Amino acid sequence: MLLWFVGTAWLAVWFVFRDERFDYRLLAAGALLPDVVDIVTGGAWVMHSVTASVVVLTVVMLATRGRRETRRHALAVPIGMFLHLVFDGAFARTVVFWWPFGGLSFGDEPLPSLDRWALNPVLELLGLAALWWMWRAHGLGDAAARRRLWSTGQLHAARSTGGAGTC
Repeated sequence: MLLWFVGTAWLAVWFVFRDERFDYRLLAAGALLPDVVDIVTGGAWVMHSVTASVVVLTVVMLATRGRRETRRHALAVPIGMFLHLVFDGAFARTVVFWWPFGGLSFGDEPLPSLDRWALNPVLELLGLAALWWMWRAHGLGDAAARRRLWSTGQLHAARSTGGAGTC
């Protein structure tokens, strides 16, 4: 599951914040981080708990005190992690999601994204559709816009020329 998490995270953040200075590269990294780390354990573990996201958020806030611009960029990682939990439905697995508050055991919970293997192709197509919309809405067909995304992580709304097909 790649497109689902990146596409839904990018779309959600764009519609909530509308901040052209937000770092969408770090958001994508944060949205993929729980599965990347927990796949090593063979199942849902610490990164699928709300505790991990809160700890990363706390570390970012403490480590960036007095450095507003650094904080602005770094906050994309825990935001991506929180969005992963939402779009993975991790909250439905209370033993893992509320760890360690509900006990120290994780049980034998599989990764949610591997447990719903039959639904994954549909979710990946929805993620692809979200990314396609972002591509169009932010003018990523333009090489300069793609370079800006790769170098700064920033997406800018494409300027509408009033023609058909603009977003």
